[in-house]
Amino acid sequence: MAPQQTQRTPATTGSVKTAMTMTEKILARASEKPSLVPGENAWVNVDILMTHDVCGPGSIGIFKREFGQNSKVWDREKVVIIPDHYIFTADERANRNVDILRDFCKEQDIKYFYDITDLSNFKVNPDYKGVCHIALAQEGHCRPGEVLLGTDSHTCTAGAFGQFATGIGNTDAGFVLGAGKILLKVPPTLRFVLDGEMPDYLLAKDLILQIIGEISVAGATYKAMEFVGSTVESLNMEERMTLCNMVVEAGGKNGVVPADSTTFKYLEGKTSLPYEPVYSDQSARFVSEYRFDVSKLEPLVAKPHSPDNRALARECKNVKIDRVYIGSCTGGKTEDFLAAAKVFLASGKKVKVPTFLVPATQKVWMDVYTMEVPGSGGKTCSQIFEEAGCDTPASPSCGACLGGPKDTYARMNEPQVCVSTTNRNFPGRMGNKEGQIYLASPYTAAASALTGYVTDPREFLQ
Repeated sequence: MAPQQTQRTPATTGSVKTAMTMTEKILARASEKPSLVPGENAWVNVDILMTHDVCGPGSIGIFKREFGQNSKVWDREKVVIIPDHYIFTADERANRNVDILRDFCKEQDIKYFYDITDLSNFKVNPDYKGVCHIALAQEGHCRPGEVLLGTDSHTCTAGAFGQFATGIGNTDAGFVLGAGKILLKVPPTLRFVLDGEMPDYLLAKDLILQIIGEISVAGATYKAMEFVGSTVESLNMEERMTLCNMVVEAGGKNGVVPADSTTFKYLEGKTSLPYEPVYSDQSARFVSEYRFDVSKLEPLVAKPHSPDNRALARECKNVKIDRVYIGSCTGGKTEDFLAAAKVFLASGKKVKVPTFLVPATQKVWMDVYTMEVPGSGGKTCSQIFEEAGCDTPASPSCGACLGGPKDTYARMNEPQVCVSTTNRNFPGRMGNKEGQIYLASPYTAAASALTGYVTDPREFLQ
């Protein structure tokens, strides 16, 4: 008698595919698994590890302690080292940090080390770039479908390229330096659908402040934030970077924008390595979905002392300010300076408070001095800033976004009120613990500089 055939359920591998989100797909591919689900732990192969002058020395110390003094990094072409935080300072410890990076890069023959040796004039350092997150994009280290880790919480900026990018600590980085992989828990995904035509007085900064205000600084804790919709598709790469940059201010593990023709065009001539974008399956599971009609939104600020302390800019028009700061990985890109110049140009007025401009990278600095502002009759940003009475654009670095040594340019050494295009407004973030920081878009920052109060940019743009 033939043995009885039992009903076999179809295998989950093979032809029956598990529907996955973009983030799940990237991590599955990097861990050489057919599929992954949120909450699963996986050993993930790393494509790029970035570190800078603040966390680099600590990560290097851990690498040497654990792997041995004479060990070599797992791949000298996948480690990117970018001094950017505490650069233009007389602080000896800060300077020593850059020396430690330089010695390590020489010893390990690291291919991508963006060094600075002459602090008196950044322009004589051809290798020096500036803010790591913007330099990574400009130098072609961001690619769709890849895994990029950095010892900096705003590493999530690179998710704008349709890749998995997140910040890690020095211990993890020390391990990655030697092993080239990391144990990661797969995050569940929140999806944000942004539709509608973007009004000409809004920027991506307003969109992310709206989202953080909606879900709170803990609303995306250890979750992926995926941004889709016609508004996101209409954004240029730098604006998408602003969106992904601040997911960590909502507690997010990573932020991600699906790669499209805008992404591919930006990458032309920047990277010669092949890449393979991935996209969320139609039946992928999201924890929740948030929808926004962007055409109905208004310019926003985050009031002190939290990025989720959302308010309409026009509701804060009685808040007197002492200064304006335009810079950082969030608000110091070329598009951010073009936006600020547009407001100054439209007003034809002079600023009423000190206005500090810190281009993110050497390339952005060049753009500020050479790129013509549309509708200005051939004027550059720098000419418009000068006519408006702003401070001369400073040497590219993280600047005063995170306070830094006492002699850092534009650091808040007094308890002042500042409108800033940066990402965090906790007490002491830009220096003085009594200082008050209003986070805003470059439009709102420029408008506020012109009046000396928190100001809705529509006062000048309409």
